[in-house]
Amino acid sequence: MVTEKIKQLADLKAKAAKLEASLEAQRPAALAALPAEFGFDSLAAFIKALKGAAGRKYKVKKTKAAKVAKPRKRKRVKITSEIKAAIKAAAEAGKTGAVIAKELGISSASVQNVKKEFGLTKPRATAADPV
Repeated sequence: MVTEKIKQLADLKAKAAKLEASLEAQRPAALAALPAEFGFDSLAAFIKALKGAAGRKYKVKKTKAAKVAKPRKRKRVKITSEIKAAIKAAAEAGKTGAVIAKELGISSASVQNVKKEFGLTKPRATAADPV
């Protein structure tokens, strides 16, 4: 009984594939005949009429999922020597990395990198180090 159903499924899949191939073969001819079917003498005139009929709707609309999937990228800030000096001064004054980053409009990771460059960070404690 199960093998019979599997055989029927395989036959239906083959029939669907054959029908799909037939449609693919017929589609170009059907599309080419559309302008004449609607009374247009050229493909360009037909396309112009389609765009006019659709208005702005012919543009591809983004779905909510596509909008959510593409977050906006922030512009990269060039870390100049003036910014590095300001980071060093603020860090030596006792400000935290988050505060410095907010004041200067850069990421806290950039602040951390500059602090590390100036030797203003403490090395991370390892499991073997006593606390």
